[in-house]
Amino acid sequence: MKRKVYIETSVISYLTARPARTIIGAAHQQITQDWWERTRGSFELLISELVVRECAAGDPDAAQKRLSALQGMPLLDINPQVRSIATGLVTESCVPPNVFEDALHIAIAAVHEVDFILTWNFKHIANPMLQERIARYLAQRGTLMPFICSPQELLGEDDGSVD
Repeated sequence: MKRKVYIETSVISYLTARPARTIIGAAHQQITQDWWERTRGSFELLISELVVRECAAGDPDAAQKRLSALQGMPLLDINPQVRSIATGLVTESCVPPNVFEDALHIAIAAVHEVDFILTWNFKHIANPMLQERIARYLAQRGTLMPFICSPQELLGEDDGSVD
């Protein structure tokens, strides 16, 4: 059985973007492309309507590239439980209120019991200081927090399967 990975929008953005002008941006792009080519087949990739909406925004040509990368990935529901947990993540100061969508990404993955959230968003999703609060909040609600990591951290020798 393959482990489940929720693909957050930043990963698709790095995957499909024009070549970056900064060293860090270029490195993120290369790592993302390596993960996409070598590792993604070992996991069950999942997205949500939120990822689709975010990928569809902006420049039409860039949006089309992002949306093409999403083809065939199953959508996870944004149901009342997801909305409730996302709202709680914000009201309990686990995630800043101005980035409610980031709370939604976390809640979607947690409610649907996804193993990993793959992201390059280190400010509000893969931030260790916030993750501690997020994990505590989710545990109080009987929900486990998925491992939150970048493609670099998930670009390993593990084949993603569960024995």
